[in-house]
Parts: sequence; C-alpha cells; structure tokens
Amino acid sequence: MAGPDGTIAASAGRPDTGPQMQQVRGQGQADDEDAAAMLAYAGGDARAFESLYARHKGGTYRYFLRHLNGHAATADELHQDLWLKVVGARSRYAADARFATWLYTLARRRLVDHWRHAGIAGFESIDEESVAAAVEESMASSVAHDDAPLRATISAQAGRRLVDALQGVPAAQRDAFLLHVDGGLSIAEIGALSGEPAETIKSRLRYAYRKLRASLEDLQ
Repeated sequence: MAGPDGTIAASAGRPDTGPQMQQVRGQGQADDEDAAAMLAYAGGDARAFESLYARHKGGTYRYFLRHLNGHAATADELHQDLWLKVVGARSRYAADARFATWLYTLARRRLVDHWRHAGIAGFESIDEESVAAAVEESMASSVAHDDAPLRATISAQAGRRLVDALQGVPAAQRDAFLLHVDGGLSIAEIGALSGEPAETIKSRLRYAYRKLRASLEDLQ
C-alpha cells in the first residue's frame, strides 16, 4: 500500500464499498493498536501504515462515496487525497485523541474543501430545534444515548438504496450519520470535530434515521 517514500500504490484498488457497519471490537484495544501503528509508521515502519489503511479504508471511502451520492470517481480522488494527508502528517501525529477522530477530522476537512471549490453550500443545515421537536417522540429509541456507535446492520442488497436514500438527507444530518456509523465516532466526538453540542448531534442523527427509514421503506 505505502512505499518507502510515503506514496500510495495505485494497485491497492478501490476499498470495499459494501454497506456493512464496523464490527464492534474491544474499543480500547483497537484505539491502542491504531495509535501504536501510526507512531510506528512515523518511525519508518511502512507495514504499520498498511495495517492502519486496511482497518479504516472501507469506512473512509464510504464516508466520501455516500456524501457524494455515489460518484465513485470523485470519491476515489478525495479518498486518495485523505490518505496522502495521513502520510504527510505522520511526523506530526500525536496520540492526543483517538486515531479515528483525527482521521475523520481530516476527511471532513477534505470534503469541505471540495465543496467550497465546487461552490456547494456544504454543511449548512435546517433549524435543529425544529428538527428535534418534530422527531423527538417518534425517534426517541433510534439513537443510542450512551455515546456508543450504532449496532445496526444493513444488508448488501441495500447498499445502493442507502446511497440513494442519503441524497434526501441534508448534509449536516448525513454527516453525523456517516461519522457515527461508518466512522464509529461517538456523539461527543462528532460534536467536538464539528463544533456542535451533543444535543445537536443527537437531533441530526434522529432526523437522518427518520428520513432514511422512510426512504428505504419506500424503495422496498
């Protein structure tokens, strides 16, 4: 995957675009492994980078692909850019936060840059308080309140349908959903990287799930 000069080999291929959610591992162990691998890579161990890429490439690629409504060529470009940024930042990396939080902060910034250059509004969102009021009762059980990643599983047949359904979800709500599900980030972590309070993130997740559930039911 990564050569001695830090480049990313084209032969690595496109990451798996399947819709499966991250499997739940011992979170502390996984975090320790990620931080140790990045620090080892900073010390010159290219294999450590390959292990990091193998663990996270699926989630980061789906993050871009689903935000971009399935436009694979652009997702490929942004995904490549993201991991080149990881390569470039290896000497400055410090394990001050979870590697996944750091990684998806870089991914989100790259996406915002892409939207800015394309003249797209990006994460401008509808009023959060009205969203919360509209869905609080019906979606009260849809979002875990313990800051754990969602345990939902979506079948392989639903992958394309999910991308289609996400087109109808405003960018800020879609981002919270993808960071929570594909990135495995907690509500607190999403709030920290987006600069929003936890209650706002919960509202966004409730809204996203309500819209997605309705869209997927319509597509059945």
